Amino acid sequence: MLYITRTLYLPLKEIDFSQIRAQGAGGQNVNKVSSAVQLRFDINASSLPEEIKEKLLTLPDSRISQKGIIVIKAQCHRSFERNREDALTRLATLIRSVSKVRKVRKATRPSKRSQQKRLEKKVKRGKLKEMRRKIRE
Repeated sequence: MLYITRTLYLPLKEIDFSQIRAQGAGGQNVNKVSSAVQLRFDINASSLPEEIKEKLLTLPDSRISQKGIIVIKAQCHRSFERNREDALTRLATLIRSVSKVRKVRKATRPSKRSQQKRLEKKVKRGKLKEMRRKIRE
């Protein structure tokens, strides 16, 4: 199980892992061992709640394809297991970011005193700048 929040979790059978070779410069190990991980997660076929699926599909993220498949590539670590954990953590973070309920902003108005103070500061600043000017006769 991949636990995203206290109440939200994913069974690991919904996530596909494949071993691939890591990119970039490497030593003797990198050309022989497939230690990088490619995680594939189908949003539409998952057991996530519908509202979270919709939010994920509308995200402007390059890791989400047009068909609704999340592809995460992890290759930071030297072992397959650590890269697998890194990919799962990144998937959970992505889903967690969508599942947060945003607070509704309440429109507020500035108080009379704060408006008055702002205008007084503007007048004071204007007078200070006026004193810097050359005196005209």
